[in-house]
Amino acid sequence: MQLDPHPRHPAPVPGTAQAVLTVSGDDRPGVTARLFAALASGDGPVPVEVLDVEQVVVHGHLVLGVVVAALPGEGVPDQGALLAHLGALAGQVSADTGLEVTVEPVSPDEPAPRPADRPHHVIVLGRPVPPDAVGGAARAIADVGGNIDAIRRLSDYPVTSFELTVSGADGTTLRTRLAEVAATTGADIAVEQVGLARRSKRLIVLDVDSTLVRGEVIDELAARAGRAAEVARITAAAMNGELDFAESLRARVGVLAGLPVEVLDEVREHLVLTPGARTLIRTLQRLGFRCGIVSGGFTQITDPLAETLGLDFAAANTLEVVDGKLTGGLVGEIVDRPGKARALARFAAQYGIPLEQTVAVGDGANDLDMLSTAGLGIAFNAKPFVREQAHTALNQPYLDAVLQVLGFTRDEVLDAVP
Repeated sequence: MQLDPHPRHPAPVPGTAQAVLTVSGDDRPGVTARLFAALASGDGPVPVEVLDVEQVVVHGHLVLGVVVAALPGEGVPDQGALLAHLGALAGQVSADTGLEVTVEPVSPDEPAPRPADRPHHVIVLGRPVPPDAVGGAARAIADVGGNIDAIRRLSDYPVTSFELTVSGADGTTLRTRLAEVAATTGADIAVEQVGLARRSKRLIVLDVDSTLVRGEVIDELAARAGRAAEVARITAAAMNGELDFAESLRARVGVLAGLPVEVLDEVREHLVLTPGARTLIRTLQRLGFRCGIVSGGFTQITDPLAETLGLDFAAANTLEVVDGKLTGGLVGEIVDRPGKARALARFAAQYGIPLEQTVAVGDGANDLDMLSTAGLGIAFNAKPFVREQAHTALNQPYLDAVLQVLGFTRDEVLDAVP
């Protein structure tokens, strides 16, 4: 347990005796009330004040820690008098509750270390979460001078996730070390700074191909033109950042010349949403988020998809159609890598939402500008080139794992279900 280095109440008189009481055992109603009733009873020679409290219940097992200091009266009580007084109270509380209550001295002359940086949330996700992921994260945090102040479970389905609150660590160094742990254990580990900004996010932008839906629409269209292998190679190179996206897009669209427009309907009807997509969107909408898509794909696919999902906005490229057939060309502004970032900024301005309160999720190199522009950019099952540059990365197959990165628990997600 680490005390708040910036207490909101006046600090105890220097040299004042302090102690920590720890209650542990099977949780039951009234334990906390009984302990504080004993502390407040006034019986005995040493009245106290409460300096810090932390409580956690893990699978029905309670751990409650309370730090108290002696209040000066006609004299300053010494440590021995305080410990004797609290020891008697602890025995009474233990007898009444059946839980173990211990008392230990706290040195008032050893202030808690001031964090080197603002605290961070470290979210460990997996299906399952291997013990070496949690252990490796804990070791990495300690190695960079951090302290784990609290741990809580965020979810047990569709992924298991835990949130560690960490103080005393530099954010950049922490992310670098935890990325190494994630790479060696196979778990996802995200890092976010503690503060109001985390829960103030109000707009999310999702890429479509290989993010909101499985697969690449352009590859499906190319298959119907008999050019699947050729286009797949170009798509892979573009998503890995090996080709300029706008140039590669025109090359891929060119092979679609002559396809009847009806193939767009066929491809759209066979789209498969990424698992968790509906849960993510539904939950965020009920929490007041503006939700939309920004895609390097095609409006003939994305606009009906946005309407079906009840999204607030959509931006994508538009295939040119003449006499019921694709011409192999595009009309209007190209939504490429910088175009995606512009679309995000445009939608945020439309709804009066600052960019630092936005979230972007994508998988390809053409998403990088959008991911860096957003307050939080999440690389979802992304290429290595993208994972290395995004704020954080998820490699789970479930899109609603984004909710845990945002700090929402499984219970909160269920509460958002109408």
